[in-house]
Amino acid sequence: MSKRQKFTPEFRAEAVELVISSQKSLIEVAASLGINEGTLGNWVRAFRAEHPEAETEERGPVQWAQYEKLRKELRVKCQKRCTELPENT
Repeated sequence: MSKRQKFTPEFRAEAVELVISSQKSLIEVAASLGINEGTLGNWVRAFRAEHPEAETEERGPVQWAQYEKLRKELRVKCQKRCTELPENT
């Protein structure tokens, strides 16, 4: 039995961007990255479902991944800061 590979969100975003922005097919990109074409297809489909406006915008999957990462970091910092505030405010 083969072991399932784990991929970082950044790797997934870059793979999706290759499919969307290059002239290569999904099959070619999957082969060049050494991943299953079904897996890559799922990532592309999920990105397009989550970001339907991405087809008309300049922002690609990598920028969306960076945006989401920054949002999460900001949320953590805000939560931490809120717990540091005095109770009387």
